[in-house]
Amino acid sequence: QLQLVESGGGLVQPGGSLRLSCAASGFFWDYSAIGWFRQAPGKEREEVSCISSSGYSTNYADSVKGRFTISRDNAKKTVYLQMNSLKPEDTAVYYCAAGLRGCVGNGMDYWGKGTLVTVSS
Repeated sequence: QLQLVESGGGLVQPGGSLRLSCAASGFFWDYSAIGWFRQAPGKEREEVSCISSSGYSTNYADSVKGRFTISRDNAKKTVYLQMNSLKPEDTAVYYCAAGLRGCVGNGMDYWGKGTLVTVSS
């Protein structure tokens, strides 16, 4: 069992930056890929980025490539999502999720409750 708690969301102006954190507790951290997902009002949940259990492999949605960076600190059991050059269309609830089988999209095994990011002037 793995518990995930997101933090770092908030209101930011277009062009600004935020860093989201996903803190984990429980077992299986060392074996888990961690992904960030988001869901905007009226839209389906989409994968934003994912990082392998080792941290050596990452992937990004085309819409955030070059603006977002995912990283993990295994000693702290925390994954970060650095978000730069934010746009209004980045507004969403952001969730982190853990996958024991790797980055498997919506098939991840454990989910956090989400943190709201609002990009608006």
